[in-house]
Amino acid sequence: MGESDTGVQPRRDAGKATAEAGMVILDGPDGGAVTMTAEAAEQTAQSLQDAARIARQQNAAQGDAGA
Repeated sequence: MGESDTGVQPRRDAGKATAEAGMVILDGPDGGAVTMTAEAAEQTAQSLQDAARIARQQNAAQGDAGA
């Protein structure tokens, strides 16, 4: 689902991850936060990298590589 499908503008600011007490805390925009185990954080990181690669390919195919 793309931005044109929902009318929602994508965020351009990144979340920030920190490690505390053996857990990973991901602080996102607008105060959203998620606490994960190290294993869940690694899986999330891989999923984000995979999705970002696909999105870049889609943007390049549409001639919008700067998005």
